[in-house]
Amino acid sequence: MQKTGGQLVMLVAINCLLLVVGAVISDGSFLSLFNLQSMASQLPEIGLLAIGVMLAMCSGNGGIDLSGIALANLSGVLSAVIVSSFLSSAESELAFSQAFICGAVAIGLSGGVINGLLISNLNITPILCTLGTQMAFMGLAVVVSGGKAVMVGSPALLSSIGNDMFLEVPISFLIFVLVAGLIAAALKFTPYGLWLMLMGTNPKAALYAGFPKNSVLIATYAISGTLSGLAGVIIAARNVNVKFDYGSSYLLITILIAVMAGVKPEGGYGRVICVVLSAVALQLMSSLLNFGGLSNFVRDFAWGLLLLTFLAVGRYDLTGLLFPGNRQLVSLAPRPHAPKQDN
Repeated sequence: MQKTGGQLVMLVAINCLLLVVGAVISDGSFLSLFNLQSMASQLPEIGLLAIGVMLAMCSGNGGIDLSGIALANLSGVLSAVIVSSFLSSAESELAFSQAFICGAVAIGLSGGVINGLLISNLNITPILCTLGTQMAFMGLAVVVSGGKAVMVGSPALLSSIGNDMFLEVPISFLIFVLVAGLIAAALKFTPYGLWLMLMGTNPKAALYAGFPKNSVLIATYAISGTLSGLAGVIIAARNVNVKFDYGSSYLLITILIAVMAGVKPEGGYGRVICVVLSAVALQLMSSLLNFGGLSNFVRDFAWGLLLLTFLAVGRYDLTGLLFPGNRQLVSLAPRPHAPKQDN
């Protein structure tokens, strides 16, 4: 428990440090209400995708979902094309918004189920399966849209989700926090959460214990796909159109968020609260780089370098280095006695 607490404390400390640094280098404008609202409105789409990556990684056996952003874009594009064929966003704003949201979430769920079925029933390696479906989802979005942006417009409900505030907090951010809370509760208080973590920790023991492995895998990737569909809705709500290649760097960022949050690549451990704090920290870093006037290319380089750093340091237990109490627990463990040597 100390290790999980150490990871949480470390992320809180990183966020506080970034806020202080931002306030110092910007003479306080970094902490202005407008800038905080801007960062909060940009966070949900990446955060939702990162939670999906976390769930897939927790399932073990090299589990990961590389198709998240491609499925989010497909959800937005395909839903916009289908709904626009029988509804006008200008004439029937509420009906268009509701139909678009339901369509995008349903498409995301369907894509996630496809991933889960392929991985569980055909025993395809998750990284290869989701890489293949990523290309398939992107290709389908290109075919459906003709390679062009698809107009969604600004119907009232979608516009409110993407741009309006509730108590000075972006509605999209509140939706993200609500969804994150529901998933955290499901992982902690339902059998699904127990099965997922134990399956990732010891898949052989889970198999002999009679855990519904295939059902858990399908459910995991279905939830990840649904989160992609929700991300597609928020992307469309923040923009007047949707396109197949939106967020080309999101895949790297979502994996980085999961790794920063302490999610084990080998499976069996992950906390939603840590993923949320990790996403906040990365958003703060991104805004700091913008304040520094650095280009997106430099930012992508920084994300890649940061990911490699966390992967490397994670091999030596970063929280153990920062919180020596964890190391003490290891040192107190009994050690085998060295064999006596005859003089």
